[in-house]
Amino acid sequence: MSAVCLAFANQKGGVGKTTCVINIAAELGKRGKRVLLVDMDPQGNATSGLGIAKKSVKISSYQVLIGEADAKSAIVVTEFKNLSLIPSTISLVGAEFDLHTSEERGRDVIKALAPIKEDYDFILIDCPPTLGMLTINALAAADGVIIPMPCDFFSLEGLSQLNLTIKKVRSLYNPSLDITGLLLTMYNKRLLLTAQVEGELRKYYADKLFNTTISRSVKLAEAPGFGRPIAYFDPYGKGALEYREVVKELLLRV
Repeated sequence: MSAVCLAFANQKGGVGKTTCVINIAAELGKRGKRVLLVDMDPQGNATSGLGIAKKSVKISSYQVLIGEADAKSAIVVTEFKNLSLIPSTISLVGAEFDLHTSEERGRDVIKALAPIKEDYDFILIDCPPTLGMLTINALAAADGVIIPMPCDFFSLEGLSQLNLTIKKVRSLYNPSLDITGLLLTMYNKRLLLTAQVEGELRKYYADKLFNTTISRSVKLAEAPGFGRPIAYFDPYGKGALEYREVVKELLLRV
């Protein structure tokens, strides 16, 4: 059976996107799912967040995308249960130009991942905080999109732009692409703004919103510095429990 491929996307930086993909990947792995996380963000935060030193990376997602290496040769097995990684380095910055001029334009990620899709239950792609060719390629390869977003009005504006990109990718490359879920991050229910933004989202995206929200948490913020997902860094804390609930919901959606 072929892997479910999910892209984690939001062109606004600092929304908790990489934190989400790391922790959802780790929790799926703990539940016995074979998971591959593909780091397609040149910042490489998902790579370091899983304890992989970027200077030790010999083959990255960049070489895979431009056809210099196959995906299997780039895979790093992490210390976490059932969780593997195709790492990223800063060299991925150059991929935007390479993907623009590629003969497979828009389909490079599909081509790169096709040989390994049978090896995993889930392939999760961490997109960069832009709507450039890296993100478009990831969306073209994905079965669905998870959009992490905090409760602020800039996020609402950004969601409209991302929706337009999803529609464009749907028409050009991937007619079955859909939003798998909107995940509210850095959640603080005591703020009036949180209630206002959440209300707007429930009005237009009620069927897409995860019921579980991800609260602001010191432990969640600390975990990447130790190269560990929250399920391993603070397994009984609030952050780990919230991600556990998100994954329960996710498994009912895919």
